[in-house]
Amino acid sequence: MVFDADFEGGLRLNSADDGGITSALLRDEVMVVATESNDAALSRSGSSKDSVIVEISDTAHQISQDSWLQVGFVLTTGINSAYVLGYSGTIMVPLGWIGGVVGLILATAISLYANMLVAKLHEYGGKRHIRYRDLAGFIYGDDAYTITWALQYVNLFMINVGYIILAGSALKALYALFHEESGMKLPYCIAIAGFACILFAIAVPHLSALRAWLVFSTVLSLVYIVTAIGLSLKDGIEAPPRDYGIHGTTTNKIFTIIGASANLVFAFNTGMLPEIQATVKQPVVDNMLKALYFQFTVGVLPMYAVTFIGYWAYGSEASAYLLSNVHGPVWLKAAANISAFLHTIIALHIFASPMYEYLDTKYNLKGSALAARNLSFRIMVRGGYLGITTFVSAMLPFLGDFMSLTGALSTFPLTFILANHMYLMARKHKLTSLQKNWHWLNVLFFQAMALAAAVAALRLIAVDSSNYHLFADL
Repeated sequence: MVFDADFEGGLRLNSADDGGITSALLRDEVMVVATESNDAALSRSGSSKDSVIVEISDTAHQISQDSWLQVGFVLTTGINSAYVLGYSGTIMVPLGWIGGVVGLILATAISLYANMLVAKLHEYGGKRHIRYRDLAGFIYGDDAYTITWALQYVNLFMINVGYIILAGSALKALYALFHEESGMKLPYCIAIAGFACILFAIAVPHLSALRAWLVFSTVLSLVYIVTAIGLSLKDGIEAPPRDYGIHGTTTNKIFTIIGASANLVFAFNTGMLPEIQATVKQPVVDNMLKALYFQFTVGVLPMYAVTFIGYWAYGSEASAYLLSNVHGPVWLKAAANISAFLHTIIALHIFASPMYEYLDTKYNLKGSALAARNLSFRIMVRGGYLGITTFVSAMLPFLGDFMSLTGALSTFPLTFILANHMYLMARKHKLTSLQKNWHWLNVLFFQAMALAAAVAALRLIAVDSSNYHLFADL
């Protein structure tokens, strides 16, 4: 069967006989005709107007359904999640004004560049690589497939742990606004947050189904970001001069600065770009680049604002959850905490979706999301996965440390090391010596950064674990 590429309306059948449609769509691999766009098939030559056969792996989730703007909002939702409420404390406090501002700007630039490299490889070699591990496995072989999947799983699991900690922190802050006694401990709040995430995971079957929630998530993020900025500005104007110094012994400063560098790259990168790109309409490379430009221009402005203003207002006293610092009307702080809690549930679903897609595809979940088998599967499997995530979150609620460890163990390798090396391997016959040296320099530099950041993050976790007991009420 042959499909013509209709990039506005999707794929349409070029045949009057549709008798074989069902059997063809249920094959393990689907062949479609797509239009080759910029670098979409890096191993081929010819005009961008030539048609090429692009092989798409089987998946239980929807692909090629979303506009570039919708995908841009998905990416922006990840950047402006409730994690932004921690960057004043976890990035600016360890780095100070010069290190923090310069570091964030550099992290923005190198993150955009690295993500563009991965986006351009999405249709490399005549296949549409809808999963990060598929792309790595295609370029390097089966071992790389397994290693990349392990790295990505660690990355996404740690991000999800952080989201549940954030949601629990928002609930605890909300409770503290109305009750001075500490009856609601953080582990209890984390458990409630985990249960809410399970309900959402059951209700929303796949990443494209977030379409109806993106406007809602944007409004929620604006509520807690604007509230944090407004109250921080008020506090900063009324407060005496703040301390912006970097405190601690020389050894502690070195480790915290290295750990903060991991937080810098964590702030901008998903570690699952091919999975998000799989949802975008054709032409997938051009549209994904548009989404990335949106993410790294309009999308980063709210994050910059709340990070810099929060640090300006509280200096070295800025916490890992900025709404704990602010002073203002109880109703306004309550609205901000509720918004942070609800937005975190939506954002977690984005970063859990590769695991959901893997399990749904492995066990061949087809048809309606409300079918009894599909619904029961989501209840048991997604509920079990998020239950384990919630347990780990409550047991080790050290948010800043997890951000550092996640950046070191998986964000550095996935976003920077692999991106540069895969692009180097894919285009090695088309790159100049200077370009090859540039990519090798990136690979070696980020390997060193990943190793140093991992050591620093593990040290931070060890120090915090000695200061706080398991299931601590932070």
